Amino acid sequence: MDNQKPDGIVLTEAQKRSRRSRSIAIALALGVLVVLFFAVTMVKGPGVLVRPM
Repeated sequence: MDNQKPDGIVLTEAQKRSRRSRSIAIALALGVLVVLFFAVTMVKGPGVLVRPM
């Protein structure tokens, strides 16, 4: 069983590095958005919960 080829696609080292870099970039962008939304909510204060009628 140890002599079998692995199933599926095997990535090269360059592809693995590229995937990791892309994942880190997406995570950073998501983190920036979370911080931005939090900051905007804090600046608006409690008025953000008041809905106009």
